[in-house]
Amino acid sequence: MIKYFARRLCEAVPVFLLIVTAVFFMVRFVPGGPFDRERPVAPETIEALNAYYGLDKPLYAQYFSFLKNLAHGELGPSYKYPGWSVNEILAEKAAVSLQLGAFALIIALAIGFSVGFAAAAFPKGKIGAALSGISLIGICLPAFVLGPILILIFSLKLKWFNAMGWNSLPTDAILPAFTLALFYAAWIARLVRSGVVEEKGRQYVRTAYAKGASGKRVYLVHIMRNALEPTISYLGPAAAGLLTGSFVVETIFQIPGLGRFFISSALDNDYTMIMGCVMLYAAFIIAFNLLSDLILAAVNPRIAKEMKK
Repeated sequence: MIKYFARRLCEAVPVFLLIVTAVFFMVRFVPGGPFDRERPVAPETIEALNAYYGLDKPLYAQYFSFLKNLAHGELGPSYKYPGWSVNEILAEKAAVSLQLGAFALIIALAIGFSVGFAAAAFPKGKIGAALSGISLIGICLPAFVLGPILILIFSLKLKWFNAMGWNSLPTDAILPAFTLALFYAAWIARLVRSGVVEEKGRQYVRTAYAKGASGKRVYLVHIMRNALEPTISYLGPAAAGLLTGSFVVETIFQIPGLGRFFISSALDNDYTMIMGCVMLYAAFIIAFNLLSDLILAAVNPRIAKEMKK
């Protein structure tokens, strides 16, 4: 397991650098610059700003300077917010998105596994069909529709929660977290249901019953290990997506998270802020994919044996 972890970690480093390099050059080829404004700015002012931030240097020089700063943990200043570094913005805003994502992840896991197991218990009945239909609605219902509906019902009508803001936790996190979690919960439910139903019909399950194994042992030891593999694999990128913020949800509920800053930095060509957000998201994707692989190895001994090869 340790060798596998070390090998995957070594594989992740060049992947991370490849993503960083690709994004670095892509944002430079986007029309416009970080100092373009709606109102015309004097060319001398733009030249002075480019010189101050080193944007007048050749592209390869900017790239190596960026890598040098990255090696020291410095992401540079934000062009959109003078006086603020990308490190400071990420530390402040990512904390909010992490809190929201953590609440959403808990809700998604609780709803997804509950609905999925319930639907798998009644695969051909009306209950299973109803639960599968509910999960399908969760996949098709976008956050920009669900969010306003929840605000209308639970905030404006029932007055149980605030319509927006991030002041009183965990109360203010319930509506946005549920809005963010429903899509992922629906996918988890469908993956759990399909995995359990498929495994229940396999030959090794019937063999286990024929040998006298109890239903509880067959379900927990045999079925669950294989049925949850697709779900665990999905949870890697899903957890990364939840924990790094959502522009739509944060905008609807006026949450000062990282998702809103990512979109605004892309619209403003704030190069350093774009790089910081992309690197954070890439790091979460790589880390949670690796974590999901390790969990799979712990759940399924067959996968653990393959990792040792």
